[in-house]
Amino acid sequence: MKLSLGMLLALCLAGLQFVAVTVVVFSSFLTSEKVLLQHAGRLLSDVGGNTIAHSKGFLTPAKGAAELATRLAESEVIGRDNFGQLEKLLFQQLQISPQFSGLFYGDEAGNFVYVMRSSGAGPFRSKIIRYDADGRNTDLIWRDNEYEVILERPDPGDTFDPRLRPWYQMARDTSGSIWTDPYIFFTSQTPGITAASPVFDDAGGLHGVVGVDIGIEAISEFLSRLMIGENGKALILNENGDVIAHPNQTLISTENDDGTYRFVNIREIADPVARTAFGGLSGGGHISVARETLSRFDHGGSTYVSMLMPVISQALPWTIAVYAPERDFTGEIRANRTQNVWIAATIALVTGLLGLGLAHFIHKPVRAFAVRSSLVSQGEIAASEPLPKTYRELERANETLVQAIAERKQSETEFGRTFELSSRGMALVEGGTGRLMRVNAKFAQMLGYDQTDILGQTLHEISHPDDDVAGFFFEGNTQQRSEYLHEKRLLCTAGSEIWVSENVIVIRDEDGTPRHAVVTVDDIRERKDSERKIRRLNRDLSHSSRVTVMGQMATSLAHELNQPLLAITQNMDSALYALKKGACQVDELKTILEESDKQAHRAGDIIKALRGFVKKDGVEKATFDFEELMQQTLQLIHAEAKENGVSIKTDVQGLDPVYGSRVQIAQVLLNLLRNAVEAIGDSGVSVRQIWVTADSAGGGLSVRITDSGPGVRPGAKLFEQFETTKEDGMGLGLTICRSIIDSHGGRLWYQLDHQGRSQFRFILPALIPTITNETRNEFSV
Repeated sequence: MKLSLGMLLALCLAGLQFVAVTVVVFSSFLTSEKVLLQHAGRLLSDVGGNTIAHSKGFLTPAKGAAELATRLAESEVIGRDNFGQLEKLLFQQLQISPQFSGLFYGDEAGNFVYVMRSSGAGPFRSKIIRYDADGRNTDLIWRDNEYEVILERPDPGDTFDPRLRPWYQMARDTSGSIWTDPYIFFTSQTPGITAASPVFDDAGGLHGVVGVDIGIEAISEFLSRLMIGENGKALILNENGDVIAHPNQTLISTENDDGTYRFVNIREIADPVARTAFGGLSGGGHISVARETLSRFDHGGSTYVSMLMPVISQALPWTIAVYAPERDFTGEIRANRTQNVWIAATIALVTGLLGLGLAHFIHKPVRAFAVRSSLVSQGEIAASEPLPKTYRELERANETLVQAIAERKQSETEFGRTFELSSRGMALVEGGTGRLMRVNAKFAQMLGYDQTDILGQTLHEISHPDDDVAGFFFEGNTQQRSEYLHEKRLLCTAGSEIWVSENVIVIRDEDGTPRHAVVTVDDIRERKDSERKIRRLNRDLSHSSRVTVMGQMATSLAHELNQPLLAITQNMDSALYALKKGACQVDELKTILEESDKQAHRAGDIIKALRGFVKKDGVEKATFDFEELMQQTLQLIHAEAKENGVSIKTDVQGLDPVYGSRVQIAQVLLNLLRNAVEAIGDSGVSVRQIWVTADSAGGGLSVRITDSGPGVRPGAKLFEQFETTKEDGMGLGLTICRSIIDSHGGRLWYQLDHQGRSQFRFILPALIPTITNETRNEFSV
């Protein structure tokens, strides 16, 4: 839907009002929100600090446990192995330390005294393990607050050995006070930690280990009482990722397969928000936070803020983690923002309605001007008709617009006449589909169609299936080209075909988006016929040249063939003579026959090379071995080179296969070698040498033929027809050689090598790649 200028003015006025009010509202909101989030960060930091201070209170009992171990060692109570007195001492320490869950002592003999708080027959329970002459004895004793025995019974099935416990082994191995990682007490199934210290005898040997169990469930109770917004929570993580304190204490422990309990890891706790916020911390198995870290994260469609505190201490490597929904701090201001946005929308609506009336008044002359311009463009009224009453600025614009309309109509008329009357075939073609939208009479006549019947067909349908169609006419084409030029065949109505030169011009709008294409075609059938005749004439001329060369070489080849034939005749005479005399040995006869066979093959190779060179239809291109072709060529030139005292050295090994006409390349080699032999033979140079080297360069072939002859006289036009440096030459040899190399897509030229010697060099391109259907769709010329 197109908006009128009046409606656009009204919308702009209302929009500006709305944007102005909204900017003020959001600016105020963002400022207030930033302040509140900063306050939230400080609040979370304070919560973390308070939790750290509260948790450090559990370090004091641990220090007291270490001091207890020192006092016991110094008083020799343990050394006298008085278990009753030791039990009483541990009982008294447990009474005065409410944070202690139990105190114990175990020695190297396996004796053990443990006093703990109990919810059974009495408030305290002692477990005493003694080894004596009768073996192991385990007693369980329940006592009241006055140390009076309430219940006592043996426990013969007990297998507890203090020496196997981690706290005992750690204290023994370190020879100092230790703190265990938090764990779940087996009896009470509550969280706690153990502090232990070794006790040594007078000789410095280990006597035993004294320790204290400290319950830390009170920390979870403390966390549950914290007020962090409306829905915030704080928890404590051990350095291994275990959650050791949480407002909901039931979430921090889980039962193992053997009936024992352990802390849950932050990655498995049944608090999805905590998992999202802090689950990634224990990915490496160790949590280490160096400083306070404030973060934001999303969970369940809500945004949260979180705070991580650095570890409490080396003794207590715990990390305080706090999170809370962001709406707990910014919810009220967000609600106020929504209200303000509605107020801004109402103001914008009212001002928009007022602006609509004003815009209608302002727009009335403009609307009249637009109607007149449209009528002028359609030709319903003349451009000279007087203007309706309007603004001064629009009067000047009208003059410019009317002039532009007149020029455009004149341009359209001229293009239409040029299109219809052109002596070349022309068509307007739709991009992407290739559909013919408009053709001129010449285009339809070339293909035998009526000018209206051909419309609706596509270039794909009238193009020969083996020829390419410009990429612009394929669906989904992304090419940015604006012109295509190539030769192809078009199909006529009678089933025949014509060769045309097709020029495609892509027409784009101001944004560069293609609208359609103008296709111009020219009938090139006569030129194609001429090219075929020229190619046929070139083949005949090339064949004639080869026959002429062979005529010139006939004498030398006859001499070359006489040698193997004479050798065969002599060998046969020797064999017949030996057989007649009856004195022929089998080995001697075999040697004669093998030599005859060798000479016969030599003669056959010479004849085979000669027949392949003279053959007229050997212009088909295929891959061939250049080294093999070089050897056959050397057989043809060998006799003439020998007669002129010229030696030929070659370095053509290890080459890639070559693509081309084997016979034509042989003709080039033979022609260049004969020229070099004749140049050396007609001169008096002392060094009579020809060097042929070849290498695979860039996937193609580079061949250099260098001779020690006198060189080419200055000003000689080597590659022009009927230009020759020989008295009896025709001046066609080098011209034919160059045309052959050119037809292979290569290049032939003359140069001097680094020693100033004459050198002819030609290069053949790499193997021609296979053209696939996908390549056709990307066709461009």
